[in-house]
Amino acid sequence: MGKLVIVGTVAFDAIETPFGKTDKILGGAATFIGLSASHFNVDATAVSVVGGDFPQTYLDLLSNKKIDISGIEVVKDGKTFFWSGRYHNDMNTRDTLVTELNTLADFNPVVPEDYKDSDVVMLGNLHPLVQLSVLEQMAQKPKLVILDTMNFWMDCALDDLLNVIKKIDVITINDEEARQLTGEYSLVVAARKIYEMGPKYVVIKKGEHGALLFHEENIFYAPALPLEEVFDPTGAGDTFAGGFAGYLAKTEDYSFENMKNAVIYGSTLASFCVEKFGTERMQDLSNSEVHKRLMQFKQLTQFEIELT
Repeated sequence: MGKLVIVGTVAFDAIETPFGKTDKILGGAATFIGLSASHFNVDATAVSVVGGDFPQTYLDLLSNKKIDISGIEVVKDGKTFFWSGRYHNDMNTRDTLVTELNTLADFNPVVPEDYKDSDVVMLGNLHPLVQLSVLEQMAQKPKLVILDTMNFWMDCALDDLLNVIKKIDVITINDEEARQLTGEYSLVVAARKIYEMGPKYVVIKKGEHGALLFHEENIFYAPALPLEEVFDPTGAGDTFAGGFAGYLAKTEDYSFENMKNAVIYGSTLASFCVEKFGTERMQDLSNSEVHKRLMQFKQLTQFEIELT
């Protein structure tokens, strides 16, 4: 079983959806990734930064999920990154109401010594230079580097982002971001263009419409599980990434065939994330619930057909 480094925000979110609203609750890319990856019992560390206002109970939650938190810097006189957003009725579009970088503005990640030889590195959504600095701290080239990013970095740090993309193995972005990055509407053409930028594998997330995995001439599609209601989509993409990275770190098989399984695990875990606000559903999710939903996924996608 390989070691896993998770880099990203550990943060406060305040969310408003058609189903209700919250005050400040636990959020952040590294939080969602970590809670999702914890289902695979991998040796994982979270690399992030928080302020003195961040509750110890939240850090304890991560520790209790067997996530090493020695890489989470606590700036005693600083404030934790805060994001607030309001979702529209379709739950696919949202407005950002508040973004306070706080301690994240001066964040210099430090990978714990025990994890500098990790096999898998999951670079959560952060400034590309921060992501790059993590790769430069690794004692040896990881067997698999996964990068998540967003349109914001394409707007304001494109050259830095393209430089990081050259050095990774897998990129996970959504369909809108894939189109922006390449200027192509067709996701097949967009994936090919991203593939030419450096990654061996391209994962394009399509929200409620599932996810696509591209590798050379191969394409795999995993649907999203049809849910009666989506309560809060915040963190679903990070939860997908955590399941994807956690499964690959556990199995240590980085082939296209096994990445198909990783996509299914990621999609399964993301389907739980959206059922409650923030990280609430992921905090008490049992392995038996995950197994049951995996069986639902299998029934949804499996069929036999006689070709005439």
